[in-house]
Amino acid sequence: MTVWLALRALAVWMLILGLAFSNAALRELVLIPRLGKVQGLTLSGVILALLVLLVAYGSVPWLGARRASEWIAIGLGWFVLTLAFDLVLGLLQHKPARLLFEAYLFKQGNLWPVVLLVTAIAPYLAARLRGWV
Repeated sequence: MTVWLALRALAVWMLILGLAFSNAALRELVLIPRLGKVQGLTLSGVILALLVLLVAYGSVPWLGARRASEWIAIGLGWFVLTLAFDLVLGLLQHKPARLLFEAYLFKQGNLWPVVLLVTAIAPYLAARLRGWV
């Protein structure tokens, strides 16, 4: 993978990060108050997973990777960045480890593990759907 491709992949991930923050605001301000915690968390997870897939699909031509290994590397990079960001943010907020790792369990409608999996596979899947791999 070239440095240019890695920088483009990072830029797309930053867009996804912004959408994740917007989704979190939607979840906390609208979905949970109107639907309840379980349904709000579940719908928020589905929305974020779909947003990641849409961004990945839309960014395929701009990213321009040609080999399957590059698309897989982008997905793994997004996965690692997302996981690291989530954990560091939690630590900066002084959340206890128990609470940090609770998000990685399928409790009360939480689909965070699914979102992480989608994040990891989205670039490769999008490239396949667009015929780039």
